[in-house]
Amino acid sequence: MTEQRFGASSTTRVGFLLRMVGVGRTGAAGATPARAPAATKGRTWTRNAPPAGRPSTARAASGRRADGVAWLTRIVAGAAVALTVSGTVTGLATVPAAAEVKSLAGVSNLAGATSQAKQSYIVRAVPGSLNAVADQVLAHGGTITTRLPALDSVTGRLSASAVAALRRNPRVAKVTADSSVAPMGLLDGLLTPVVDTLVTVVNSLLAPITGGWGSAPADYSPTSDANSLYSLETLTGVRGLWKSGYTGAGIDIALLDSGVAPVSGLSDAGKVVNGPDLTPESQSSATRYLDTYGHGTHMAGIIAGRDTGVNPVASFGSSAPFLGVAPGARIISVKVADAHGSTDVSQVIAGIDWVVQHAHDPGMNIRVLNLSYGTDSAQSFRYDPLAYAAEVAWRNGIVVVNAAGNSGLTNGRLADPAMNPNLLAVGADDLKGTSATSDDVVPTWSSRGDGVRNPDLVSPGLSLQSLRVPGSYIDATYGSTGQVSDRFFRGSGTSQAAAFTTGEVALLLQMRPSSTPEQLKYMLAAMSIKLLGGDATAQGRGLLKLGSVTSILGLIGAVPLPTTAATGTGTLEGSRGSNHLVLDGVTLTGEIDIFGKAFNAGPMATAEASRTSWTGGTWNGSVWAGGSWTASGWAADSWTGRTWAGGAWTGRTWATGTWNGRTWASTNWVGSDWHGFGWSGRTWAGANWGTASEK
Repeated sequence: MTEQRFGASSTTRVGFLLRMVGVGRTGAAGATPARAPAATKGRTWTRNAPPAGRPSTARAASGRRADGVAWLTRIVAGAAVALTVSGTVTGLATVPAAAEVKSLAGVSNLAGATSQAKQSYIVRAVPGSLNAVADQVLAHGGTITTRLPALDSVTGRLSASAVAALRRNPRVAKVTADSSVAPMGLLDGLLTPVVDTLVTVVNSLLAPITGGWGSAPADYSPTSDANSLYSLETLTGVRGLWKSGYTGAGIDIALLDSGVAPVSGLSDAGKVVNGPDLTPESQSSATRYLDTYGHGTHMAGIIAGRDTGVNPVASFGSSAPFLGVAPGARIISVKVADAHGSTDVSQVIAGIDWVVQHAHDPGMNIRVLNLSYGTDSAQSFRYDPLAYAAEVAWRNGIVVVNAAGNSGLTNGRLADPAMNPNLLAVGADDLKGTSATSDDVVPTWSSRGDGVRNPDLVSPGLSLQSLRVPGSYIDATYGSTGQVSDRFFRGSGTSQAAAFTTGEVALLLQMRPSSTPEQLKYMLAAMSIKLLGGDATAQGRGLLKLGSVTSILGLIGAVPLPTTAATGTGTLEGSRGSNHLVLDGVTLTGEIDIFGKAFNAGPMATAEASRTSWTGGTWNGSVWAGGSWTASGWAADSWTGRTWAGGAWTGRTWATGTWNGRTWASTNWVGSDWHGFGWSGRTWAGANWGTASEK
């Protein structure tokens, strides 16, 4: 995050304000380490409710919030006094001295009203839209006097017509008169960004108490959020297909992720089916299948979220209900990551293999696999075991949608398994809130290809709104930056882009259920529109838009399977790249899985090709799960084997060890510039939670 620096005198006052709430300079700098969510230990979930341990009643929750609000009110009052007395804060508008205020009534311009045509305003942008909003200020004849990137704001002089136009712009959050113009609007104008900064500080202080619920705007509106699913679904033609009756109905989507929590929008009976939980959290009924991390639920919401009782066909034009891209589709959740987003490549391969073998169990129709996972493997896709497992799924009729990765130009190639050209690799696009593609850009963090294997296409991936999991790791740690309402959280990354594309694929499969993965890939390429702001290594064929789908469907004939097939005979350690789990001081490396069992790539590849790598609940010689379906999902079983470190699995989660790789391509979840890769060990492809830096 770009730091907003205050003048020396105001810095002293800010320090005083922080001391009012018992925080010294060290505390204000965020020295308190991030906590693992208490939800990982012995918590019980009920439908549509946060885990036990969160405020158990509305009274308890509101009481804490009220305490925080009262606390914040005292801080804001102190800030108002401090700012008014000083009359100056570097980088913000100047508060006039009392002698300059002749009369509060009828004074419309304390700066002297030298121009009735233009007055001073503060224009606040929707997170991630500051550059676009600044351009609009200038386009409407305004002038910019100060840019405040940390606050998503600019100050400048605008005419009344420009103000009216900006207030209609969906990328503009608010336009308020500068305090030097309207002293009665002091708190609403000058102090608003200061209050927002203080809210962020207070949220960080309250996080250990409240679990990071943050300060959510009560008036959140999808129509005014350029990155809401409503806005993005409208811009990309998704809702036009709903109007024609295509919602993804009848299509099952396998989601290999951190599980799914039964929050509103994903809680209806039959919306989510629990496949196996392949994490140590499967050993506790309090965490089994559930999303203690917060990533999988966010993806599931984008893909197929649907509010109770809503008919997407009838509601195609309404922003009121929450509806994912394919609201008629069903999610088959395969949990492979725990409360810290941690996993080993052996768990992911096992999950892919399970999907292939059970795609068409009675009542199942898995046609799409969403994989927001990627490593920095340097192996060729022809030999890499992870890339091979994903290709086996593709050759068995499952469209495998992969996040391209969030390494930008760093690795010089796509993540594994997106690097396999026989799959579908998706990069991220920033649509800038407009229907035209002329202003779209590919964010700098979206992984670039090497010129031979590039992303196949791009989809919306910046600051997407989706479902929040109260009490999850991401919520507890980043709620102050990512939360946009009590229900919703905002995240950026190629995982969000892949999830959006996954929903679009489900819509097309409902339209043309006989399509093969190769045919779908050709259709998607034909419907994509080249962006001016990015070359082929960044965008592939461009932004996927479904507006031309009806004319293209009839043009796609038979498409052969890829001729350059992978073999899977490389090394498991090569698939890991730099991503490794450490438990009891022992790093998981070499040709062994999490149970310490030898992984023999050749025989495993043969078993995968014949769809026999799983026998009941056993994979690679160890019992990972039960062997059949139950009323609550795929059965669980006790892990009686040993960890790779030699200890028992009882009571284990990855939180008891460490994670020194980057496996879920989400390297850093803070609401700011994540290029420092501050989280060692997150390769879930969700680059950023909350407000995204301008690129």
